[in-house]
Amino acid sequence: MSIVIKTPEEIEKMRVAGKLAADVLEMIAPHVQKGTSTAELDEICHQYITDVQGAIPAPLDYHGYPKATCISVNEVVCHGIPSHKKLKEGDIVNIDITVIKDGYHGDTSKMFIVGQTPLRNKKLVQVAQDSLYAAIRQVRPGLCMSEIGAVIQPIAEKEGFSVVRDYCGHGIGAKFHEEPQILHYRNRAKLTLQAGMCFTIEPMINAGDYRCKLNKKDGWTVTTKDGQPSAQWEHTLLVTEDGVEVLTLRSDETLERAISHG
Repeated sequence: MSIVIKTPEEIEKMRVAGKLAADVLEMIAPHVQKGTSTAELDEICHQYITDVQGAIPAPLDYHGYPKATCISVNEVVCHGIPSHKKLKEGDIVNIDITVIKDGYHGDTSKMFIVGQTPLRNKKLVQVAQDSLYAAIRQVRPGLCMSEIGAVIQPIAEKEGFSVVRDYCGHGIGAKFHEEPQILHYRNRAKLTLQAGMCFTIEPMINAGDYRCKLNKKDGWTVTTKDGQPSAQWEHTLLVTEDGVEVLTLRSDETLERAISHG
């Protein structure tokens, strides 16, 4: 396993890319409304990334992916392709943004609720975020990577939800996806975290069964096998000398940007 430990110069570039990705989610928030299509949201994000930020939307043409963002609605777990389908009252929506600036990636996603949605959907969205935050607060040098999934899974299952097994977090830097893979469920990974590692944690929490299916027609869209909704939040993280720094933190969050275990 070839894990890239970032240099101070690379970390500065990661901070810039992370801030830009977070800014896109803050910018798009007022546009996530009933009657707006996911294609319109994608276009707004695309223009903002290229014209305002002078950055590159990483998903576009990545292994043939056709859009600048991934927008996953309701039962779509991840990699939802923006389309002319309009948002409706009660939808839960994940917008996943990855930008490239000066050759480095910032990757983050956020859930949005359109109008009023059933209480169970609200709970699902909240639990997904809670599980991400709980996992982030554990990150520090010397932590066994398996502890991340060991924290997330009980939080989801306590509420009757499940954790997706087929997709995971990942190392990130000059490449969109680097080693290691970060599993969000109980596992036996032996890797120990080190200062200078950058990776994402991005738990996908399903209201029902954890199993998923891939759309064979478009080759990207992943939905829950049972048709029940799914929620996901994601941050790009830096392991510091005594804890963790959240490189994609937004201004609307209560999470600390730097968490110290020293």
